[in-house]
Amino acid sequence: MDDRAKKSTRGPCRLCLVVPCYNEEAVLPLSVPRLADLLGRMIEAGLCHQESFVLLVDDGSGDATWDVVVSMARRFPRRVRGVRLALNFGHQNAMLCGLDYVTGGCDAAVSLDADLQHDIDAIPKMVEAYREGAEIVLGVRESHGSESWFKRTTSVGFYRTMRLLGVDLVENHADFRLLSDKALRNLGGFGEYHVFLRGMSPLLHRKIAVVSYEQQKRFAGETKYSIPKMLALAWNGVTSFSVRPLRLISIIGLLVFAFSLIMVAYAAVGFLAGATVPGWASIVVPLYFLGGLLMLSIGIVGEYVGKLFLEVKRRPRFLIDATVGDGVDNGQPIDR
Repeated sequence: MDDRAKKSTRGPCRLCLVVPCYNEEAVLPLSVPRLADLLGRMIEAGLCHQESFVLLVDDGSGDATWDVVVSMARRFPRRVRGVRLALNFGHQNAMLCGLDYVTGGCDAAVSLDADLQHDIDAIPKMVEAYREGAEIVLGVRESHGSESWFKRTTSVGFYRTMRLLGVDLVENHADFRLLSDKALRNLGGFGEYHVFLRGMSPLLHRKIAVVSYEQQKRFAGETKYSIPKMLALAWNGVTSFSVRPLRLISIIGLLVFAFSLIMVAYAAVGFLAGATVPGWASIVVPLYFLGGLLMLSIGIVGEYVGKLFLEVKRRPRFLIDATVGDGVDNGQPIDR
């Protein structure tokens, strides 16, 4: 027995692997057996309880993802369960649905992507860190594997920009993390409509550990995170956790005002010296500059106002249409 095992203060945990799925019919037949096998090995090693399972959350897929989820639940009746959302609510809300669904029914939950680019061999290390007392364990990439130069560069830029704008993120940590039951219950206390789970981790508990892993290749299919979706995620994170853009508007406005005073003084001196040069540039350029600045400022303020509009409605962040696994509903729509 190694030193990590000797330090463990918690026994085998009921572990749930929460996997959001969107149009993943090609991936799930390959990834789910690997996840089920991993749980089996962890149970044999005494890390997990027999009641541990995989929860697949179908985020309103347009392909046969739900049919695959049902077949996997029937193939691994003790290891796999499924939840189908009524609509496509987005990756973050699908993950939140899975975490909310298992709260109170497990000791710890690990969220990861269906394509297993998050290295599942790091999960036992996460559980060990949990058994040693950590309430949150973050998976942090040591490298980006075979990702393109553009994807690596934009990823690094994403984390650095977020930190610059006041969002406390761990660099190279995506949505691969373990949350204890205590952290899951704390997460349930956050009721905002716009969810950015990567930024919530430091707010859930102070006992946070980090586990490094190597980025893996995607088994099949294509990534669902396009450039527009990545930009939308970044903007949602900034506006959900920071008011720094609003403060930047104030600073820019102050600088423009100061620059305007300098230009007024310059024009006055030129007029007194008789050195004024007539032309449209001195009028048109500042006009367009200030007009664009005002439109940008109104747009940023409008984004925050729009978020307030959506938050006060208190609409549900997700709606469950069907469940399967562990003898529940057999994949048929549930009555609400």
